[in-house]
Amino acid sequence: MQRKAVYSFLIYIHNQRYIAKKLSRKLNRLFYFILILVIIFSCGCNNNNQNIVKEIHIGLHNNNELKVQLDVSTRKNAMVSVVYWADSIKNEVFTTNEISKNALEHRLVLCNIIPESNYSYKLILYQNGRVDTSQTYHFKSVALPIWLQDQFKYACNQPELLPQNFKDGFMLLNKKETPGTAFIVDYKGRLRWYQVIETTGLKVVNFTKDKTILTILGRNDEPTSYGSEIMEFDMLGDTLIHLKKGQGDFVNTIHHEILKNDKRQLVTIFEDKKVFDLSSIGGSKSDTVSSDGIIVMDSTGKKIWQWSVFDVVNPLSDPNILKNKKDWTHANSLSYDLDSNYLISFYNTGQIWKVDSKTGKLIWKYGKGGDFKIPANGNFSESHAVHINADGDLMFFDNGVQKEQSQVFAMKLDQKNKTATTQIHISLPPVIYNARMGSAYRIDKNNILCCCSKRHIAVLVNNDGKLIWTLEMAVPPYRVIFLNKDQLAPWLQF
Repeated sequence: MQRKAVYSFLIYIHNQRYIAKKLSRKLNRLFYFILILVIIFSCGCNNNNQNIVKEIHIGLHNNNELKVQLDVSTRKNAMVSVVYWADSIKNEVFTTNEISKNALEHRLVLCNIIPESNYSYKLILYQNGRVDTSQTYHFKSVALPIWLQDQFKYACNQPELLPQNFKDGFMLLNKKETPGTAFIVDYKGRLRWYQVIETTGLKVVNFTKDKTILTILGRNDEPTSYGSEIMEFDMLGDTLIHLKKGQGDFVNTIHHEILKNDKRQLVTIFEDKKVFDLSSIGGSKSDTVSSDGIIVMDSTGKKIWQWSVFDVVNPLSDPNILKNKKDWTHANSLSYDLDSNYLISFYNTGQIWKVDSKTGKLIWKYGKGGDFKIPANGNFSESHAVHINADGDLMFFDNGVQKEQSQVFAMKLDQKNKTATTQIHISLPPVIYNARMGSAYRIDKNNILCCCSKRHIAVLVNNDGKLIWTLEMAVPPYRVIFLNKDQLAPWLQF
């Protein structure tokens, strides 16, 4: 009776999403640990309900070699989950993320799959207050297709210097050309998860707090990082949102960034074109200037909020506007300051702006001709992946076109007195100079993951600029995002 009571409680809170909403991450992990212990050691292999299982069909989920789908039929209504393990690593036991509903037909998806490996699994059957395990079944995972093999190659001459959280974590990156692909790899360059969109490229990807992938989709004939679709899919590869330009208020080309705010609304950069009279400086009375804006939409494409560079700056203020009008500012990243206002970076102006997320007011400019006094060791020419790091500093990847050497900066800003202090300044080796795209994110206090997109390489450097690890990539991703193990649990684990 005690065992039944434990299971009743565990399954109840699981199906009610109680864990995700009310319990801490530690209690969430404790739940799965208790579940596995109860299944393996308490339930044993009671076969009184063994005849509940009618048949099992096994195959790939969404035609993905790293996701195995079990379609289970039961003779009586039951709830089902799966415990599984690779035969070569028997001390690592996984459980499916979901317990099926009380029914006759059940779809269960196994993640953490290693290609070409032998697996064993047991069904856990819950029916009428009774819990039983099935016999042990077996399958062999299939090989990755040729085009997914040998995409990533890592090198590390001093593995003892690799931080443990980096070895436990993962990296998210993307393939921009059709067929578009989102990849998650581990530090050894092993492909651990992927999702393919056959008809279009994945121009930009981001990982949300909901443990989903949010992406901008674009055709090959659209510029790099520009697209006309938004898609969100979960870790099973199932589509949650798919918006196309022309739906609702989604009428502009979008580019370079896609986020979800705390209200689960979509936030992205859009291409804004406006006609101006530039005849006073040698142009025409109806010249089109292309700049950028920020738009917030709900999941149906309804506009919630919108802002444009044209709201706060007149193109006539730029003496070179006739030369620059086709791509005046070229916004390339968007994030939030600690006060929830926007930080948006512009490649062509060498500036980072802070914009009030409610009023649209321009709060300050940082960079060339901006509002801050920048120290000599803090000068930069272009910026990508601008964000606030764990120390509250403004961090970004500098393409370094003027010096033909890319850099990483973290600056502590005194926003009241408009001064800046350099906290991190790393000059990357000239051989991996990266003129376009790129990123730099801290993975801990002492190490930074950098992406040099044009060079097809990601590197881990310490605060002294020492290269610890490299990953050569067959594709040039827009950026590489580090994800710690908690962000991906229980979908991916070591």
